[in-house]
Formats: sequence, C-alpha cells, structure tokens
Amino acid sequence: MNPSSQQMGNHFLTLDKKLRVFIPFALGYFLSYLYRVVNAVLAPDLAAELGVGPSELGLLTAAYFITFAAFQLPLGVLLDRFGSRRIESFLLIFAAAGAFVFSRADSVTGLVIGRALIGFGVSACLMAAFKAFVTWFRREQLPLINGIQMASGGFGALTATAPVEAALGITDWRGIFFILSILTLAVAATVFVVVPEKKIEQNGDSIKDQVQGIIQVFSSLTFWRIAPLTVMSQAAFMAIQGLWSGPWLRDVAGLEREVIAQVLFMIAAAMVTGFILMGAAAERLSRLGIKPIAIAVAGMTAFMMTQILVILEVTSWVRTLWVLFGIFGTTGIISYAVLSQSFPAHLAGRVNTGINLLVFICAFAAQWGIGAIINLWPVTAAGGYAPPGYQAGFAMMFSLEVVALLWFFIANNRMARSKD
Repeated sequence: MNPSSQQMGNHFLTLDKKLRVFIPFALGYFLSYLYRVVNAVLAPDLAAELGVGPSELGLLTAAYFITFAAFQLPLGVLLDRFGSRRIESFLLIFAAAGAFVFSRADSVTGLVIGRALIGFGVSACLMAAFKAFVTWFRREQLPLINGIQMASGGFGALTATAPVEAALGITDWRGIFFILSILTLAVAATVFVVVPEKKIEQNGDSIKDQVQGIIQVFSSLTFWRIAPLTVMSQAAFMAIQGLWSGPWLRDVAGLEREVIAQVLFMIAAAMVTGFILMGAAAERLSRLGIKPIAIAVAGMTAFMMTQILVILEVTSWVRTLWVLFGIFGTTGIISYAVLSQSFPAHLAGRVNTGINLLVFICAFAAQWGIGAIINLWPVTAAGGYAPPGYQAGFAMMFSLEVVALLWFFIANNRMARSKD
C-alpha cells in the first residue's frame, strides 16, 4: 500500500480493495465454523472405526473449544500489536496441521490433539476479521460487513452438513480432513498475500495497562449482568448444534443418515437467517425505543423454549423445531454489541474477547459434559445412545440457562437501585 493511498484512509477504499480485505477473512471464518460443527455428521463414522463412546466423542469434539478459548485474551493483544493479516495467516497453519493430524489419528489421543490444534488455529478467524474491518471500513458500514462475515460462518456450517454427507460417498472422514488441511493452508496463504498491509498504530498502552483493562471488564457488574445468560445460551447452542444434534436426530427422532444431514443443513441455514434477521430486528426496534438488551434476552428466552420441546422429545414436527433452534440460538450474539457499547471504546476488544473466552470454555464443558451424561445409560439394542441420556444432558444446560436468566433480572434490579 503506497503512502498516498494510506493518506486517503478508509473513506476512499475501492471495491477491489474492500474485496481484498473481506473475502480472505470470510474464507477463514467459513473454515472455522465448518470445523466446529462437522463432527455432528461424522460422529457415527468416528464411533464405528475407533470405538469412540459418547464421553470420548464429546471430549475430542470439544477440544476445539478449549484451545480456542485459551487463546482469546492474548489474541487481542497480538492483533493490536501485529495486525489481523499476520496473526490469522500464521495461526491458520496450526489449523491445517491439526486437520492433518486428525486425518491420520488412530486413537482418541490423536483425535484430541488434532482438534485442539484446529481450535487454536482458527481462534482468530472472527476477531481478526472484526479488527480488520474497523481498520479498513467506515463506521456506518460495519453492521452490514460484520453481519455478512457472520453469515460466511453460517455457510461453513451449511457445508458441514449435507455436502459433507455427500462427500462421504467418495471418500471417508480421513479424506475429508486431509482435504480440509490443504484448503486451510490455501486460505492462510490467501490471507497473507491478498489482504493489503497497513501500518499498525500503537495506542501506547503498556502490558500492565492492557491487563488492568481486562480486570476492569471482569470486575464490572455491567459485564456480569448479561454475561452468564449469554455464555450459557451460546454454550448450549454450540455444544448441541456442533455435535449432539446429529446423534439426537438418529437416536430420538429415528431418522436415517441422509435425512439427518438434511435437517442439519436446515439448522445451519436457519442460523444464517437468524444472524441476519436478529441483527436487522435489533437495529429497527432500537429506533422505536426498544433496547437491544431486551431483544437479546427475549430471543435467548425463546431459544430456551425450543430446548424444552427438544427435551420433551417432540418429534412430530422435528424439522420446524430444529429450524427454530437454529434461528433463536443466534440471539446471544446481540449481547456482544450490547456489552461492547457499555464500556469505553478502548476496552471494546477486551470486552469481546472476554465474553468469547467464557463462551468457549463453557461450550467445551457443555459438549463434553453432555457426552459424559449420555454415557451413564447403556447403548441401545440398535447400537445408538439411550434417549433418556439426551434428556438429562440437555436438561442440565437448560437448567443453567434458567439460573442465568434469573441472575440477569436480579442484577438488573440491583443496577437500577444503584442509579436511584
């Protein structure tokens, strides 16, 4: 990027340069979400070939979440210091290595290591994009560009369903992960080569100042008022959609593999729709005086209602039920904007990575924990998992969400009294 174009700044970006910024990061988030949910389709193959039980299946799939979460706080510092282009392209190399390890693994340990490397490698795919967009796009363009970025992850989830099931007719799960490792290297190279470089402007904060900012966020009632509900809602959605939805459709709804892949595709499509609809609804209703926090809480409550129907094994309209699950499961994302706008602008990055840290830690615990609960029941005569196990595991998550919702109202009243 030459000096004259640097001086023009964000306001005179050509369409070509906008695409050079957006497309590589969209490809990265596409892969990130594909990796996140692909095991919902591949679970029967992993269980059959390696003798993986529900607890182990939950652990190896959830390993993605724990390494993803562990890197969120240092990620914010690295993005500020070195920029999105360098950090994401470097980390994606680890994701490619993880996919290769996963494709060659012949034990649960190998699968866990592979998934852990993948989670670490894609940990920057959303936050790096958001930071790059702030750098390169005008402020009024950000809601649209961020929404399209989220939708690109939804398309990754779509690809991880029926298309992956179709690919299993050509290759096996090992071949799929080997292909993904090559694609991930290609995307890493694309981010590094295609995204334009821009000088990183340091804000002068020392490491001590940055840590103090993290402490300020995590010691605030403003943060903890909404964080528990957001975390529990997103953890339940990610844990169930990313793994346990597929086995539930097999063992509780009694669907065949091809139909399961179709329903998973519908869930992912509903998720894409939810990102767009909920974001648009929040913007429109806020103009009418309805605060985004009210929309977020209402949406997360509706998501809890869909979980009740899943727990009660309402299978007569299974497609509609899981489409609603996909739509309302996205509403927790609204809370990110609510939280970031509740703190000074210089803390916005640490607020987002802070909530992301908690979400992914709890998603790890939820995905593994549901598997451990399912494992308490013996395998059925058909070789599947017992339906009461799903009921108990999903009910655990629902109960935690209820507690978090009650806490939100308690904290809200406490904050209201403190202002009087």
